[in-house]
Amino acid sequence: MTDSGEAGPRSRAGQSASAPARRRSGRRRAREYAIQGLYQWLVAGGSIQDIAAHVSADAEFVRADAELFHRLLAGTIGAAPALDEIIAAHVDRPLAELAPVEHGVLLLASHELQSHPATPWRVIVNEAIDLAREFGGTDGHKFVNGVLERLAATVRPDEACRANSN
Repeated sequence: MTDSGEAGPRSRAGQSASAPARRRSGRRRAREYAIQGLYQWLVAGGSIQDIAAHVSADAEFVRADAELFHRLLAGTIGAAPALDEIIAAHVDRPLAELAPVEHGVLLLASHELQSHPATPWRVIVNEAIDLAREFGGTDGHKFVNGVLERLAATVRPDEACRANSN
């Protein structure tokens, strides 16, 4: 994952089709960098500290919410085995067959749904869809949306049921 145009999230940092660079919030940027770190971790492994140092070395990282980035990256990687169990119950194939970007987006959103109750579930799902659209395959965002809609109903049943009944 370099800035030389290699495939993967890092090569597209700062190029959001859905939001110009000047309009992205620090929280959105934190999620984008967390996805880059999760992609790196899923593809090549490495320690949280090394991945965070690599990702945060990007010149645009100063615009990200660094605290949120570190919480998301460390929390998601730390809880990945448990998150994978939750995700596996809502997908139609083995997790090993998921593209790394979609897998990373599902891990990140699952972690946020569980560990960040102050963030509305719809915000988490919409951010995940945008990240999958930006960094993932052509229809990856549709897959992510379907999985997270079902997962949110399990992880946050009261909130999701209220929202779906409106």
